[in-house]
Amino acid sequence: MAGFFSGPIKHEAPEPLEGPVVATVTGGTIVWFVLFLVQLPFYGWFADHDHTWWLWTCLAGGVLGLYGTWYVRKRDAAIKRSAGTDPAATPAAE
Repeated sequence: MAGFFSGPIKHEAPEPLEGPVVATVTGGTIVWFVLFLVQLPFYGWFADHDHTWWLWTCLAGGVLGLYGTWYVRKRDAAIKRSAGTDPAATPAAE
């Protein structure tokens, strides 16, 4: 019986989950920007209570989400290209 201290239990790694990654990251980016914009009119309150980091966290999430969106779109295009399903990757018929 393998217990906590008897060493690692080795399992086969599961297959990676693939889903609508581009839509998920884009949606998350939109949420971060919306949260930033909703909180922006209350900047004075946040400043008075030492919580301005809430706004900057949302802005950072939105900016990093833009990078993430760019990254997953490139990744998705590369996966489609390697699978041969990207019409832009095939040469045009002459």
